[in-house]
Amino acid sequence: MLLTITESWQSLELIEKIYWCIAVPFSVLFVLQIILTFFGGDIDDIEADGDSDVSVDSDHGIDFQFITLKNLVAFFTIFGWAGVACLDGGLSVGKSVLISSISGLVMMSIMASIVYFMGKLTDNGTLNMNNAIGKVGSVYLPIPAKRDGFGKVQIKVQGLQTLDAMTDYDEEIKTGAVVEVIEILNNEILVVKPSSK
Repeated sequence: MLLTITESWQSLELIEKIYWCIAVPFSVLFVLQIILTFFGGDIDDIEADGDSDVSVDSDHGIDFQFITLKNLVAFFTIFGWAGVACLDGGLSVGKSVLISSISGLVMMSIMASIVYFMGKLTDNGTLNMNNAIGKVGSVYLPIPAKRDGFGKVQIKVQGLQTLDAMTDYDEEIKTGAVVEVIEILNNEILVVKPSSK
């Protein structure tokens, strides 16, 4: 078998050897890169200093990055295999180089676009209290009658939340009772009533 590979290699033209020498090692790098990406091998242990709120507020995702190491590996992988395929299909050297170069650039564009759009998939994470109006939850800590103090309610608003609550109801609302949010005070306190739902 080794003899057959050696004979095949000797029969190739120089341009075919160049394409093969590009395609094989970059394919190995590409596969390693994918494996490391899935298993977190491309993440460095970095200790961050500074004000995290400022960092998060000013973060608008990843900019469009066309020339990166990952994109170059993808370019040369596709470039090499497209060139091998074109030459094997009988195309001229000029057409093969043109097609393989365009294929590599398209792959780089696809990779850069994927990273760019994934970077735009961000979530602010700020709780919008107005989303609680009309929602039903359960009393976690008793809520005193007629806004005489605070209790706590567990309610599903952008995930399960435990929030301060008051009521205009004439009686204390006991732990475990089901309540409905009717108003928000000072953008932080729920006004609730016993639920009829």
